[in-house]
Amino acid sequence: MEWIVQTLRDNPSLAVFLTIGVGFYIGQLKYKSFSLGTVTSVLLVGVLVGQLDIPVPGPLKDVFFLLFLFSIGYSVGPQFFQALRGDGLKQVLFAVVVCVLCLLCTWGVAVCMGYDIGEAVGLLAGAQTMSAVIGVGTDTINTLAVSEAQKQSWLGIIPVCYAVTYVFGTIGSAYLLANLGPWMLGGIKKVKAETAELEKKMNQGSGDTDPNYFKALRPIAFRAYKTTADFFATPRAPREIEDYLAAQGRRLFVERVRSGGKITDVTPDNTALTVSSGDEIVLSGRRENIVGDESWIGPEVADAEILDFPAEELDVTIASKSVDKMTVDTLRHQKFMYGVTIKRIIRAGVNVPVLANVALHRGDVITIVGLEREAKAAASEIGYADLRTTKTDLVFVGLGIFLGGLIGSLAIHFGKVPVSLSVSGGALIAGLVLGWLRSKHPTFGRLPRSSVWLMDNLGLNMFIAVVGISSGPSFVSGFREVGFVMFLMGIIATSLPLILGVIIGNKVFKFPAAITLGCCAGSRTTTASLGAVQDAVGSSIPAMGYTVTYAIGNTLLILWGVVIVLMMS
Repeated sequence: MEWIVQTLRDNPSLAVFLTIGVGFYIGQLKYKSFSLGTVTSVLLVGVLVGQLDIPVPGPLKDVFFLLFLFSIGYSVGPQFFQALRGDGLKQVLFAVVVCVLCLLCTWGVAVCMGYDIGEAVGLLAGAQTMSAVIGVGTDTINTLAVSEAQKQSWLGIIPVCYAVTYVFGTIGSAYLLANLGPWMLGGIKKVKAETAELEKKMNQGSGDTDPNYFKALRPIAFRAYKTTADFFATPRAPREIEDYLAAQGRRLFVERVRSGGKITDVTPDNTALTVSSGDEIVLSGRRENIVGDESWIGPEVADAEILDFPAEELDVTIASKSVDKMTVDTLRHQKFMYGVTIKRIIRAGVNVPVLANVALHRGDVITIVGLEREAKAAASEIGYADLRTTKTDLVFVGLGIFLGGLIGSLAIHFGKVPVSLSVSGGALIAGLVLGWLRSKHPTFGRLPRSSVWLMDNLGLNMFIAVVGISSGPSFVSGFREVGFVMFLMGIIATSLPLILGVIIGNKVFKFPAAITLGCCAGSRTTTASLGAVQDAVGSSIPAMGYTVTYAIGNTLLILWGVVIVLMMS
């Protein structure tokens, strides 16, 4: 045991990886619906490992924290700038209001309780579940003109207050929005009825409705049928068959035909191709539209040869000006979308319901499915295909963080108080700007989603692991000092902005109930709350209020780490 401890002290990087591994494992464990989450678990494991008195070099946590902030900015950049100049201005303003409430409520609690700067930063980070505040607040504290001993005292208490308040910040937010929120808006039955009506309204297309829109994540299917229905007594062109099926409420495409033993692909050039009784055809579309087609077409056949053709599922980032702000219903009726089905829409990492009147924006990622030639042709019109690759533009990442950090380090002095974004705030802003530029000019800065995920999760948790290990020796005494009272103050700082947000969203901004709840979850950047709200109302409509507010909230709440230090000092 002594050898292991000494090895960890001599090689602190091993202690960090031990913390990451065990922390992620514990964070994945659940008891019913309760889970600590990876960030809190990594912090607590780090504190435990830190009892071994392991010194960790300072630059290690800074490097990973800057990677995390850049990846966050890159992810939400397109939605952030789109919202500032688009139709989402009401949601932008609402998010700003809620974020300001989060700051003021935390500051008010800290002042009333006589908390110092470190306690205020930890309270803000935990109660508002914004772990990045720890890093930004730390950077800002290090710029203050106070003694080193005072700085270390403040920095040491931050992770303690964060750990005490984070659990309710996460669980309490989900409970408040999923249970108290609907009650405040008239009761869960009223909210569900209003949401169902809103979903129906948003699904009204241009002349023909598509039942599959109600489920955004259904898989796309390709199935073969023998044409024995009376409809085929007269030879039919593929377009006639598609119109015939559309009249039955089924939006499907004829992809292949076997006639006289010969298999032919259906293309715009095959104008003379017809389907007669006894032929075989391949239909593509959402699975729920194809199931039961025996009554309209004929029996399904297990023909391996006719189904042996390349179909492709592409993630396409919207970059075309002509597609920007186009609704789903309008897009699917474009000529280049023939044979192509929209499977899902992802905005700022969140699944948005595929409803007819949902507007699409630059930076959204839509998953389309169709034959290889059809899917690629559609992708070129919509934007650019996010082909699966492991290559990351590290020139873009490295220089982006460097330039952002330089800009963020510039300070303006008000008396003796230096005011700046800090290096970490600069990295966040750089990510926002470069992520937005990437959505407009997709010729540079390629970061696969897997790379963004790694930079986000590993970057933040590496930082938290080092914070936990470094604060380990003083954590126990700090917990005794702030303990239960800090937990109660965290409940107030978490609950008050959300309750006020529900009231303001409903009474002032006049949002529908489901959108109000989604906007509150997004402004607080709590994905767990979004899931709880969607389960409560039985719809994915709340996501329509989550994405814009999430982009704004993720930016402002992080920057509040600078502001809370300046306000307290």
